[in-house]
Amino acid sequence: MTVSITAPWYNPGFGNRSSRLIMARTTDAVEVERAGDIAILRFNRPKNLNAISIALAQGIATTLIELDSDDTVKGIVLTGSGERAFCAGIDLMEARGMQVADIEQWFGTACNVYKQILLTNKPVIAAINGIAAGGGFQIAMVSDLRVAHPGARLGQPEINAAIPSIMGSYWMSLHLGWSKNQELSMTGRLMEAAEAEGLGLINYMVEQDQVVSKACEVARTLAGKPAVAWARTKARFREIALAGFDEAFRAGVLGQQESYAKGEAQAIIEAFLASRGAGKS
Repeated sequence: MTVSITAPWYNPGFGNRSSRLIMARTTDAVEVERAGDIAILRFNRPKNLNAISIALAQGIATTLIELDSDDTVKGIVLTGSGERAFCAGIDLMEARGMQVADIEQWFGTACNVYKQILLTNKPVIAAINGIAAGGGFQIAMVSDLRVAHPGARLGQPEINAAIPSIMGSYWMSLHLGWSKNQELSMTGRLMEAAEAEGLGLINYMVEQDQVVSKACEVARTLAGKPAVAWARTKARFREIALAGFDEAFRAGVLGQQESYAKGEAQAIIEAFLASRGAGKS
C-alpha cells in the first residue's frame, strides 16, 4: 500500500512560520483564561474526558497560533476541563465512523496539534490534571515541560484499540530508551504518575489542585529567560523533534488505513462503546 499526503493542512515545509495554516475558529471546544501574562488553554470536553475530536484539534491549533502572536501573552499552559482527564486520546465516537479514505485527513488534523505546539515560540507547559492517554499523552510529550499530580495516569493504549502506536512511539523515542518505548507501545498499559516521573516524563509533581498554578509558574519562569538563548534553545529542540515527523506521519497513516481496511479498529471500538452503553450512532 502506498499513500499520498494530500490532507489540506499538510505541508512538508510546515516548519516555517509563514506556512502555518490558519484553521476555522472553534470556540466551544476550547476555553482560554488568563493568569496575568500566562494564557491557560483548556480542552473543554469534560464529559468525553477531553477526547480529541476534529473540532477540539482544530480549536487547539488555531488558539495556539493566536496566543503565540499576542504580545501580552508570555507563556501558555495546556490543561483539561474537569478533574478526571487532561486528554484521553482520540474521540472513539468519531473514530467508530471513519472510513479508510478519511484516515489521512483525520490523523493529519490530530498531528497538526503536535506540530503547532512545537512551532509555538512561547513556553508551552502541559498541566496534566488527570489521565493523559494516546493523543493526550502525545500532546504532553511535545510540550516544553510537564506538571502532574500523583493520581494522573499516562501512556499509549492505542494498540488495544487496534490502532498502531506509530506517532506515539516516535515521540517517546525522543524521551525514552528503546526497551521502555517498546513495552509501552506494545502493551498499551498506562503508567502511574510516579513511574512517569521516574522516567523523566513528569518534570514537576504537585497536588492536584496545584497543577495549573505550578504550570503557570513554570511557564513564567521560562518566559523570563534571556530572549535569544531561549529562542535558539527551543528552536533546536523543535528541529530535533520534527526531524522524523514526516516519516512517522506517513507510517501512521498507512498503519491506520490497514487496520481500518481489515475492520480491526471498528470492531474493537464498537465492542468498547457497547460495553459502556454507547450503542450504535
